[in-house]
Amino acid sequence: MGIHYDYKSTRGMKAMEKAAKRERRLAEKKAKREAKVGKKEEPKESEKKINTKEPITLDFITNPNKNK
Repeated sequence: MGIHYDYKSTRGMKAMEKAAKRERRLAEKKAKREAKVGKKEEPKESEKKINTKEPITLDFITNPNKNK
């Protein structure tokens, strides 16, 4: 009777510990991956904006090497 009583009474605590352990492992993996690769830097705001005064051409849309 003691084994079953302990199982039910500690089930919630064990579930919380398991969830915390899972979150800790995921956080460690994320930190390790970011340290290895480095954080991705977003382009500056001036690089994100498109000049509205220029006409949009097919070359502007399809050329991946254009740095404007």
